[in-house]
Amino acid sequence: MLNPGNSSDQASALTDYRSRILGAADAIERRIGITPSVALVLGSGLGAVADSLDEATRIPYEEIPGWPSSTVEGHAGQLVVGQSDGQAVAVMQGRVHLYEGYSPWEVTLPVRVLAKLGCRALILTNAAGGINPEFAPGDLMMLSDHLNLQGSNPCAGPNLEEFGERFFDMTAPYDARLRELAHEVASTQGVALHEGIYAALLGPSFETAAEVRMLAGLGADAVGMSTAPETIAARHAGLRVAAISCVTNLAAGLSPDPLDHEEVMEVGARVRSTMTGLLTGLVSAVAAEVDDAS
Repeated sequence: MLNPGNSSDQASALTDYRSRILGAADAIERRIGITPSVALVLGSGLGAVADSLDEATRIPYEEIPGWPSSTVEGHAGQLVVGQSDGQAVAVMQGRVHLYEGYSPWEVTLPVRVLAKLGCRALILTNAAGGINPEFAPGDLMMLSDHLNLQGSNPCAGPNLEEFGERFFDMTAPYDARLRELAHEVASTQGVALHEGIYAALLGPSFETAAEVRMLAGLGADAVGMSTAPETIAARHAGLRVAAISCVTNLAAGLSPDPLDHEEVMEVGARVRSTMTGLLTGLVSAVAAEVDDAS
């Protein structure tokens, strides 16, 4: 497992990591024939969004050299590149997580490959537990900010200078204009879209009731086990980022029922059509935005 922060030879680790990024990007480029401007990462139970793409090329993760493969139920494990309303889009059906045993560099390798492929914006989705008392299972939340409480940072270790500077700004990790576009699309479609702060914890255990009370005190509206590393790596690479949580359950202590992954999957399936429509509209709007800005 690549772990440059603890490596005795960081220069070698960095060379290997760069080779993996370039090798994966080259393998994908040879199969897709288009340059996606927007990438979309789909979380648990949300993989059906990729089915709406036209002229799609589907590449299982195991066929991409150096690409990490998900072990989590609900993550299909393939990259789908195609057209959405005439815009070239790359969609990751499933992601890997730190709790699966991957290092921060491995978790964010796909984001860096997508940047190499030419993507200028990244839309992230996740399944999250609702902390805000106004949220209910099935609600959608646009991320306005996050709390990275996973105990690691994907930019620790040797700096990947070809992607970004050693020290970079994270004042506004989630692009204000992309958030505005998301609300416009949601309003047009009659979809209620909350906005709030996402707390990223390591997992894989769900949080304790005491931890949820702590997170509420810190200002978190929802909690999950992903997204923050990808956002950090994307911002390091200069990508504009938007992220949407599907509140699939109430966080620990806020419901009389115990938490389980089946509930995550069931709620994801229930909101699939709503999420598909919202993301399809958002992808088109974001693609037009980044094309106009280029």
